[in-house]
Amino acid sequence: YLCAQATGQAAKSARTVVITGIPDGLLHNDVMTDILMIHFQMSKNNGGDVEEVTYPTVRKGVAYVTFEDQEVVERVLKKDEHRLEDKRLSRYYPLNVTRYCENVFSSVTSVLNMSIFKDQFVLEDLIEEFKKKSTALSFGPLQSNGHISVQGSFPAIELLRDFLLLKAKCLSEKDKREESRSHQRPKRRQQQHSLTTGTSNFIRDAGGEKQVVVLDTDIYHYMKYFFPRTFLVNDDVVISDITDGDITMVYIENAGSRSDAGQVLRVKEKIENQSMKLHNALRKERIYFKEHVRDEKRRYKWVCESLKPHYPSVLVIPYDTHIDVIGNSSETLEFTKDV
Repeated sequence: YLCAQATGQAAKSARTVVITGIPDGLLHNDVMTDILMIHFQMSKNNGGDVEEVTYPTVRKGVAYVTFEDQEVVERVLKKDEHRLEDKRLSRYYPLNVTRYCENVFSSVTSVLNMSIFKDQFVLEDLIEEFKKKSTALSFGPLQSNGHISVQGSFPAIELLRDFLLLKAKCLSEKDKREESRSHQRPKRRQQQHSLTTGTSNFIRDAGGEKQVVVLDTDIYHYMKYFFPRTFLVNDDVVISDITDGDITMVYIENAGSRSDAGQVLRVKEKIENQSMKLHNALRKERIYFKEHVRDEKRRYKWVCESLKPHYPSVLVIPYDTHIDVIGNSSETLEFTKDV
């Protein structure tokens, strides 16, 4: 029975797509669900009969749309651009549509600090440039302190990060050229130089001694648990990490007496290769506690621990309100159903 349930769930997943970029908080959830239903049933959007729209979900601006026919999924994914348009919306919103089965970590949220660019660019214009380059991402409003939230697929956020760091590096190099011409620099420019240098130093090219890898936090936890050798290095290399919500920054730097940038780069490449393999293979399910009481949480924990030996490749991460289950598609589904 459980096997049949898991098989049915897997078949449903194959008919499901993940939608990101939905404007959050503008309309009532039922109204937004209706708008999404209409959008993905329209022939001009390559749509078809929709079985179910799941909205809202755990992540803001993310929905799951399940079609009655798997062929519709293929058609919807082939459409170059999905624009959410309706008379109840003041403007259109670009949507990012991804296959549910292929990319479970379909949406992450990150906060960008744009303040380091304010001396060189009009921030609003720079953000418009980002939006044109990263149509798959959804941007929040620019805050007075220069912070802006961005949401989308993890690979798309990685590309934006690379573009940002390239901008910062260009500014740093420009400052160095100007400094060589004149040692008397305005105080404000000196401060800006130190900020951009700090941003770009940890992504030095092949000649550098420090590198950074940006990972999805769930994938990072999975790697640390099941592939600890990925982070195993000798005394000449030091690895540290900083986790900020959905994203974990892993820093790799040379600590030995002799500088060996090649060794740092090899460790970085090993981590990146392993993370990409897992990104394509892993799936995450979330089990919510029905009641936030100690006894219920204890029961869930006991059940998970008793089932864990039967699912050796599944990682279980308990939180105050829910449990995250991470692993390959079939095991994750079966484990969640068993729980």
